[in-house]
Amino acid sequence: MATLGAWDYAILAVVLIISIVIGIYYRFVGNKQSNTTEYFLADRSMGVTPVAFSLMASFMSAVTILGVSMEMYQYGTMFVIINLSYVVSTPIAAYLILPVFYRLKTASVYEYLELRFGYATRLTASLAFSIQMILYMGIVVYAPALALEAVTGLNQIFSVIIVGVVCTIYATLGGMKAVLMTDIYQSILMFVAVFSVIICAWIKAGSFGVVWRTAVENGRIEFNNFSIDPTTRHTWFTQVLGGSATYLAIYGVNQAQVQRLLAVRNLRSARAALWWCLPILCLLSISTCLSGLCIYWYYRDCDPLLAGRVSSRDQIMPLFVVDTMGGYEGLAGLFVSGIFCASLSTISTAISSLAAVTLEDYLKPLMLCCTKRSLDDRQTMWYSKLLSVFYGALCVGMAFLAGSIGGLLQAALSIFGIVGGPLLGLFTLGMYVTSANQKGAIGGLLISLAASFWIGFGQPRPPIPSLDMSTAGCPVQRSFARDILLQADAQFTSAADPEPESSYFYLYRISYMWYAPLGFLIAFFGGWLLSCLFAAFNWDSNRHIYQDADCTLIKHDLFVPPIAKRLQRRQMPRVVVTNTSSCSQRSSCSQRSSSIKEQKPTAPPPDWQDTLPASVAGAGAGKQRTLA
Repeated sequence: MATLGAWDYAILAVVLIISIVIGIYYRFVGNKQSNTTEYFLADRSMGVTPVAFSLMASFMSAVTILGVSMEMYQYGTMFVIINLSYVVSTPIAAYLILPVFYRLKTASVYEYLELRFGYATRLTASLAFSIQMILYMGIVVYAPALALEAVTGLNQIFSVIIVGVVCTIYATLGGMKAVLMTDIYQSILMFVAVFSVIICAWIKAGSFGVVWRTAVENGRIEFNNFSIDPTTRHTWFTQVLGGSATYLAIYGVNQAQVQRLLAVRNLRSARAALWWCLPILCLLSISTCLSGLCIYWYYRDCDPLLAGRVSSRDQIMPLFVVDTMGGYEGLAGLFVSGIFCASLSTISTAISSLAAVTLEDYLKPLMLCCTKRSLDDRQTMWYSKLLSVFYGALCVGMAFLAGSIGGLLQAALSIFGIVGGPLLGLFTLGMYVTSANQKGAIGGLLISLAASFWIGFGQPRPPIPSLDMSTAGCPVQRSFARDILLQADAQFTSAADPEPESSYFYLYRISYMWYAPLGFLIAFFGGWLLSCLFAAFNWDSNRHIYQDADCTLIKHDLFVPPIAKRLQRRQMPRVVVTNTSSCSQRSSCSQRSSSIKEQKPTAPPPDWQDTLPASVAGAGAGKQRTLA
């Protein structure tokens, strides 16, 4: 097994030290951190560029770099179609979902659910999010530890602790500003790591055409799978529809991403950051796919897993770095640094978002209930940093459980689909359906979560069919005894009759890309139907959407802009004056009635979501009365 040289360790140490220094700078120099707005939302003063890079880096973690390259190597290029879903979903998130959250101006997006439904809904959703991020943290920390173990033999426990400690230090000290600024240079190193693989293979192959031709000849290139069978792992429908649901669950209603979008100055800047994130996201995704094809070209005749060089195909990318760049001082260290940065950016996101949710959704309401008073700024900051340290330690613990999970990419996207899909359905129900109530929303969410966990983790599951691998070009380094054992194992495997896929339970066979759409549909329609049922039996109502005791004026800012504008037009007052006997003089009455005309509803100004405060949305209408 190869080892890192002095230059490799120096590069890795510099990368980690820079992250810590940025955290220290924003703690003592660049940020006052006097309240949670400065700590969790960077005082809403960040520019578009750091937020755009951070949005990409927090989603495209080391799981993506290692997992997507393995996907291309083992299963082919059908996965790359998911980039179309990013293009389709970005305007939905930017122009429908983001304006609703931006008007709230709170550290926790789940406060919206309390305003729309009630505190019980807010608590249920934030708890589901916390479970999702805690599970995901373990996989993300495990990935760079896997890379280091494969490249250098460095103890995996030591690698996990390095990532967890460094990330916790700069995220806790510097707050959101430190997290956003470190994401910029960490993103650059992620691109460097991926393009180093592509360029190295390109040089060795002579041209990229050779790499592409080898992939075509061996069945790796596939873009024409339009099957409507839900059990097919990757098709156009799974990637576009399933990818859109996953994207909206992450970039639309996920606390970690929305918290970044709220760190800019205004809604226009938030939209710009989301749009600029799109090309950066697609560039890294597509380049990672190309790196997988490059790695396949190099190992086309000697698969490392079949040759016994690695224990999992998720280790093939770092193995490629060892085999091709090991002779060049610093290159392997640069690659490992990129893998580390990919994990650091995602873990810092998770730590910050979990600390914000715990503080705003659990701790503050609990302290208010127990002590009958709110936390002051000093106490709030102390608890915020304490929670950041706690979640940093928790992510290290979860990493040791992630080693038993096979297939990093599928595991990560499954977690986002299983929990993110139901949460997306809940928020969509609140933003689109005025008749939805709290009991119906919670019922739909719980049913959706139960179904999603059952489908996603139910056993037994059929094995995932892999494309053909070859060992024809492997050097002969096996002993006679090893050859006998391998031959006996091959004969036993061929003699055994594999169980047909149709014998497995159908829901356990559907593609993991359908988890998010299924969770979304069950939560949305289930919550809608239950809301109608509870309202019919007078078991619950939607009083939370009204701002007056008579339930006539709806808080239109709780809904997406098209629906909010329609509600606002409908609620604009009409003033009609008729002839009455109260006028003592007919001439004056006639003059007065002629000067007052019927006021027709007018459309709100086009920038209403930028300028109108949430608390004032219907206050003016509440002070006027409609005269019939």
